Amino acid sequence: MEGEASFKLLGILDVKNVPCARESLLYGSLGGITVGLGHFLATSRVRRSCHFGMGGFILTTLGCWTYCRYNNAKLRIQQRMIQEGIRNKILYESTRFDPEKRTMKNTEESRS
Repeated sequence: MEGEASFKLLGILDVKNVPCARESLLYGSLGGITVGLGHFLATSRVRRSCHFGMGGFILTTLGCWTYCRYNNAKLRIQQRMIQEGIRNKILYESTRFDPEKRTMKNTEESRS
């Protein structure tokens, strides 16, 4: 896939390979256009509407970026916990360190 050109924003941010970058920029663009156009329709001030549009773009982009990155980090933590649980299950299965065997043994002792 070296033949595919990737889009770099300001020569720094590779939008194709950075998680959440594409969605954040798209939502930010839509938010900025909406805020700028809405302000222009309400006040008919061009320069101030551009400022509001740019502010809307920045706030929407940062908000979407933060929300997406938070969800990705939460998902990675959950995946790591599941992988560790599966690894422990495979490692300790049918040994004396098996947590399931301990709980079954403890419940049998408490019954007698």
